[in-house]
Amino acid sequence: MNPLSQVEQLLPLLSASEKATLLGLVSAQTEGPWQGIEKTPGVCGGQACVVRTRIPVWLLERFRREGASDQELLLNYPSLNPQDLENARRYAASYSREIDEAIEANDQA
Repeated sequence: MNPLSQVEQLLPLLSASEKATLLGLVSAQTEGPWQGIEKTPGVCGGQACVVRTRIPVWLLERFRREGASDQELLLNYPSLNPQDLENARRYAASYSREIDEAIEANDQA
């Protein structure tokens, strides 16, 4: 029996309080923190950036949408490594609406 099937069988046996605790545990593991991505108040307007840098995820995603390769991004941003780009890509995919809004806002500025 796989773990999901086990949880489905046990779920009806849990109290409301236990279900709330379980929900909190699941939420904490699925919502973050995002490895390699951070939001810091006062840095880049609090937008998601690659750790150790002030490079916003939306900027990397914008360049990627315009056709920039990973090699080009790494050349233009020497403080980044391939894992940073992968972390940014995953964050952008999970929070596409946030990233789309940031790209639009910065294009209008």
